[in-house]
Amino acid sequence: MAFPKYKQRCGLCKKNMVLMYGRNQFPVCVSCHMKQINQPIDDPTFKKMFDIPATFYEDSTFLRKIKESYIRFGSLTQKQIDAFKKTVEDYKSGKNVKENETSAP
Repeated sequence: MAFPKYKQRCGLCKKNMVLMYGRNQFPVCVSCHMKQINQPIDDPTFKKMFDIPATFYEDSTFLRKIKESYIRFGSLTQKQIDAFKKTVEDYKSGKNVKENETSAP
């Protein structure tokens, strides 16, 4: 089911516009989200996993949400780790598809 898209100002900085997909979504622009997830990580295994180029995080809301979940809760489920690694591999191999693109019917 396709939801209508609309733009709304960022809820944190009130400067940038954010593409919204649903009414329950909190508007956070990419620059504010990058500031939130730019925190040091102590665990060496997760530090290595999250050490990817910043452009990957800027392009993918999914990657930002996974890192935000780790920072917030301190751990990830195995499914989250596998999905994160798969997405990063897709980005590295060039298989990535922009999130905002829609496929033609």
